[in-house]
Amino acid sequence: MRNLFFYGTLRDADVLAMVLGPERATLTPAVLDDHVAMAVAGETFPIIHAKIGAQAHGLLAENLSDEAVERLNYFELGFGYELRSLAVRAGARVVQAQVYFCPPGLFATDGEWDFAHWGQRQKPLFLEAGAEFMAQYGRIPADRLEPFWAGMRVRALARIAGRATNAPAVLRKTHKDEVETIAMQRPYLGYFAMEEFELRLRKFNGEMSGPLRRAVFASGDAVTVLPYDAVRDSVLLVEQFRPGPFARQDPNPWCLEAIAGRMDADESPEATARREAVEEAGLVLGEMERMFGYYTSPGAVAEYITGFVAQVDLGKAGGYFGLEAEQEDIRALVVPFEAAHATIASGEANNAPLLLSLQWLAANRARLRRLWAGEQGSVA
Repeated sequence: MRNLFFYGTLRDADVLAMVLGPERATLTPAVLDDHVAMAVAGETFPIIHAKIGAQAHGLLAENLSDEAVERLNYFELGFGYELRSLAVRAGARVVQAQVYFCPPGLFATDGEWDFAHWGQRQKPLFLEAGAEFMAQYGRIPADRLEPFWAGMRVRALARIAGRATNAPAVLRKTHKDEVETIAMQRPYLGYFAMEEFELRLRKFNGEMSGPLRRAVFASGDAVTVLPYDAVRDSVLLVEQFRPGPFARQDPNPWCLEAIAGRMDADESPEATARREAVEEAGLVLGEMERMFGYYTSPGAVAEYITGFVAQVDLGKAGGYFGLEAEQEDIRALVVPFEAAHATIASGEANNAPLLLSLQWLAANRARLRRLWAGEQGSVA
């Protein structure tokens, strides 16, 4: 039996229940003097620092079972934290408790952590990603999971967005409530994941099916953007090596594409499009218009793409780009619209985002030329 002091996300009842599973803890409001909880830059959890005169408010969990401590350690120590024993105040009592500390330099901080703000804005994403993390307890050592946290957050964002989908069901007849999940497991987990489901679903004749097995490639949601210069009537395309065609043994595994990228967990689709345009083509986009949203291959891939077209001046655009940290090697090229559109018939445009983007632009080109012939975005 041990005592722990929680100053961060574990103060939340839902997060604590997610980590502890069936275990329970006796919790008391407590204070750790001369310490402050700091927000981690770009993340949804805090770390704690020593600071004379400060107070870190939290909860004291007393007489935890060995199983509870193991589960808590799995969740916290997997991210590089370490335990230190300190005195905390719980009302009139002073209790010796262990506290999860981050080694110096592991994370950059971004001001003091606000528990109430976290609960309002960041908790759903943290809870969703944390549940995927804890689902690996007893299967994968925690220190092997930390590099995959970013992918878990991306998938968590996609699931949250998926549950909020309100597309019409005028011709469709069924609903997600008609599906019963018997079991789900992730036989492969990395930045991407493979998810295997055992399901029963209501058939069109009203009967429930027998158990069905379905496997899904879970990659998270993505964004594409086709930069369009309405004055020059040109688009910017990017070219890069793609392992999908390579694995299929396509003799030319380099693809012409619209600018594209995965949504980071703290980004809107629009913000992702603007960031990717800078990274892949050095472009600062002007006005943007959403073209469409779609599942890339709904029979096997849990990926939803939001496509945009963007106003931009392509007079000085083009060149070689990509993030070195991601080993990207990207060529950006400016192409007259008619030549770009001709790649559909020739077969050189061979991926859904580019095909759909060019066809959409063909249908909306006259309107955009009237609308965007004035002010444009620019080359960064």
